[in-house]
Amino acid sequence: MNNTENNKPHKLHRTTLIIGAVSLALIVILGILYFKNRSEMKVLVDEMVQEKEMLTYEFENLALDYDSLQTSSDTLNTMLEREREKISHLIEEIQTIKATNASKIREYKKELTSLRRVMKNYIVQIDSLNQSNKALQEENQQYKKKVTTMQSTYSKLEVVKETLQEKVEIASKLETFNMEAEGLNSKGRSTRRTSRISKIRICFSIQKNITAKVGEKNIYLRILRPDGALLYHSKDDLFEHENQKINYSAMRTIEYGGQELDVCLYYQVDAGELTGGEYIADVFADGRNIGTLHFNLN
Repeated sequence: MNNTENNKPHKLHRTTLIIGAVSLALIVILGILYFKNRSEMKVLVDEMVQEKEMLTYEFENLALDYDSLQTSSDTLNTMLEREREKISHLIEEIQTIKATNASKIREYKKELTSLRRVMKNYIVQIDSLNQSNKALQEENQQYKKKVTTMQSTYSKLEVVKETLQEKVEIASKLETFNMEAEGLNSKGRSTRRTSRISKIRICFSIQKNITAKVGEKNIYLRILRPDGALLYHSKDDLFEHENQKINYSAMRTIEYGGQELDVCLYYQVDAGELTGGEYIADVFADGRNIGTLHFNLN
């Protein structure tokens, strides 16, 4: 009886020790599991943070890739700007979410893939447009070269034309020969005494010229006295020479047919108008001086 009673406390003490040992073991095991899980969780969280940072980095690189796209198309530029704004908003959103929000991270990854695919499509379009622009630029350069060549040819032809016109003008200029001057008295007799001269007659021959224009021509005569004064009767007696109007002493209209032609012009002298010395007679036609003669009167 006593042995039984003595064994009871011993068994109770032994049970308590076993329970305590088991509890301690459980506590130790639970502690180990807790710290192990905590460590694993920390590693997982760190990985998710890195994944978020990497995702942000990839979106930023994508934004730079979009910024590098250049095109001359206003429509494409508008669409590219829209994509850039979208990427900028997504970067801001990613920075605000928690790294542990796995579902959101997956959504952004899908969006990143989609945006990359869209960008590749834009690259193809821009490359095609650039190729077309390059072809147009080359075609434009060829066109400019042709235009430059044509302009150069035209300029040369203009020079040739002007040269030919000058030659034609020179060739068509009337020329005189056998010019003679004579003073006539009131009876039509020849005299060189200025006091007796009532008319001055200038005669000459116009050379044959088949390139000159035929038809009526006005022949003008200018006679200068020894003192350089022009002999003329009216200030209204004018003709055009070298783009200005000048007076003439006498004028006659002839019919020129391209063949040699003899012509005489007369100047009616006013009383006391003449002086002794050397006179100069110039003949004009078609706005050009076609003959000059120096003669003396006493």
